[in-house]
Amino acid sequence: MREDLLHYVWKNQKFQKTNLKTTTGELLEVIDAGHYNTSSGPDFFNTRICISEQEWAGNLEVHIRSSDWYVHGHEKDTNYNNVILHVVWEDDVDVFRKDGSIIPTLQLCDYVHKTLLDSYRDFVDNTKYKFINCEKDASSIDDVFWRQWQERLFVERLERKSTHIALLLQKTKNDWEVVLFMLLVKTFGLNKNGEAFLSMAEHLDGALIRKASKTVLHLESLFFGLAGFLSENQIEDEYYQKLKGEFEFLRNKFQIADHVGPKPIFFGLRPANFPTIRISQLANAYGKSPNLFGRLMEANTVNAFFELFNVAASPYWDNHFTFGKISKKRSKTLSKSFVHLVLINAVIPLKFSYFKYQGSTEVDGLLDVMNGLAAEKNRIVDKYTAIGISSKTAFESQAKLQLYQEYCTQNRCLQCHIGAALLKRKS
Repeated sequence: MREDLLHYVWKNQKFQKTNLKTTTGELLEVIDAGHYNTSSGPDFFNTRICISEQEWAGNLEVHIRSSDWYVHGHEKDTNYNNVILHVVWEDDVDVFRKDGSIIPTLQLCDYVHKTLLDSYRDFVDNTKYKFINCEKDASSIDDVFWRQWQERLFVERLERKSTHIALLLQKTKNDWEVVLFMLLVKTFGLNKNGEAFLSMAEHLDGALIRKASKTVLHLESLFFGLAGFLSENQIEDEYYQKLKGEFEFLRNKFQIADHVGPKPIFFGLRPANFPTIRISQLANAYGKSPNLFGRLMEANTVNAFFELFNVAASPYWDNHFTFGKISKKRSKTLSKSFVHLVLINAVIPLKFSYFKYQGSTEVDGLLDVMNGLAAEKNRIVDKYTAIGISSKTAFESQAKLQLYQEYCTQNRCLQCHIGAALLKRKS
């Protein structure tokens, strides 16, 4: 037995309600199941019941066993003082209020039909499935229902990302521009170099970033220098020596300590994703828009975002991928697909957090932007497509990732709107 099934049973009143009695034999009538609480505190708020013709209003707690009340320490928590009913699968011990009175208990195993239990066990028996528990039935849920659930999932994903952003804000003393810089740096580094790039960014303070962003050369010299690319003596070309000299000047002027973090790698990357190219592109994005944070917060269309990131690496990189080695000439502009990645992983989460900081809960504009971006291509999204749940936009693909990571892989089927709807249909 799982507690989430008991939550589902109570929330949807999936039990025999005639001749319902507490464990002490008192007649029980459910007037209102209450509001399901997904945060801390009792499981249901504002429940209304009638016990032996006496009406009660208050909170309700659900457990597999009555003794879980003490396992979870509820007897010490004042949030549970006004629990009017304890709903359990198995009543194994009396639970008392602080005044010594027993909290009425409903033992659900006496009232839940076997067909519901069999349907649930069959539903979560993931040994039968290659991908997710509902892979055979999920596509039968209508598109409107899917759309509503995906909007919730998308906001949940932004909420999860905003937790990380809140930690960065705390670390930077609420410097939004520096947090943007850190998010962009990590995204430009991709999976291979994200941590190395972020380590470099954390070595720079906000004031220095703002001063250096006045010229692309200053930014490039700082980024390349702190990333460990300007320590070679055998590279003689003019651009490299200029960066090296500028970095030495800035390091002495601003007393920048040596950076001993991980050095970015090239192995396993396509040339377009080489750290040298991405560092120069990032520097040019800031060189084009010194007040990049302000402009990104004002932008509200896909085209406006694309214009801000319509940049290329410095001219030196037109015929280089690494320092000192000439390659075939080609401008290293940021591709649309890479800008998509930047918007999804850095800009949209930051805008969401910034709106929350300002007291706004409006997400329609962010949904419009995400619906204007193509869906991501990855293993998880492809597998949903294979079972008939396709993703056309980045909004849909991000919702699918949240669904898979936070619900499907954790067997939280009954907390998923799709899973709950399918079980309701089966039972």
